Amino acid sequence: MSSTSTTGTGTDALAPGRHVLEIEGVRQVYHVAGTGPVCVAHSGGPGIDWPYLRMPALEQRLTMVYLEPVGTGTSGRLADPRDYRLDTYVRFLHGVIEHLGRPEVFLLGHSHGGFVAQRYALTHPGRLAGLILFDTSPVTGEEFWAAAMANVAAYPARHPDRPEAAELPVAFQAALAADTDEAYTEALRRILPLYFADYWARQAELAPAFAGLRAWIDPMRGEEPAPFDVRERLGALALPTLILVGEHDFICGTRWARMLHDGIPGSRLVVLAESGHMGHIEQADLFVTEVLRFATEE
Repeated sequence: MSSTSTTGTGTDALAPGRHVLEIEGVRQVYHVAGTGPVCVAHSGGPGIDWPYLRMPALEQRLTMVYLEPVGTGTSGRLADPRDYRLDTYVRFLHGVIEHLGRPEVFLLGHSHGGFVAQRYALTHPGRLAGLILFDTSPVTGEEFWAAAMANVAAYPARHPDRPEAAELPVAFQAALAADTDEAYTEALRRILPLYFADYWARQAELAPAFAGLRAWIDPMRGEEPAPFDVRERLGALALPTLILVGEHDFICGTRWARMLHDGIPGSRLVVLAESGHMGHIEQADLFVTEVLRFATEE
């Protein structure tokens, strides 16, 4: 994408390419591609570089706005590491949405980006035409992480023909313990198979695509003032909501998606039966069909 520096709002803010603005004195970068209704996409992690979430097929019918969340990629870093909290991500997201100059936009949040999207929808519901929650959860905390770790421990048994699978539980712990951006990036590359229903069946395709994966340490990982939990507030989300989840997602699987579906009035739940945490890649055609049906009323 080309590089664009924007100071105005509206049409210029949605010109194709890379855009840079300042929010709270910090550089915020986002990328625009496509045409049609505006959909802002917030990637996960926290701290994962945004390109893994790029969805060219959606760009045929939607104007996709991909954030580089603060603290990642070429966006700026916060002066105080303690400020990397959900509320901060929500403020920066709001700054971008306001900058776009549209009365309403669709918001797609993946994984941790889904936490941000839920908080944003609860805080600024009037700014959204619809909410797309992709492989995420309305709650974290002890039970959430215990379930994720149990799934990680069980992963090698799902792939007994792959000796590499036996190494993944230890590698996942290394990713959680990483204390530099370089160590975190390298650890994520090693545990990439965990995020797919069957990585090795598509390794020739996926390995090159993720070879350039980068990540940045979020100093506050797991250290919110209280565990994320909006279950009691979901009933207030009176806006169209689409929930997509991979059947084999080890971290934000169907248990959590059904909590979202049960809690959000009128929401639609789509289970991607052959996907893990990356359904936009694993079952791209179905993913795109469902998102476009939701966002373009087809």
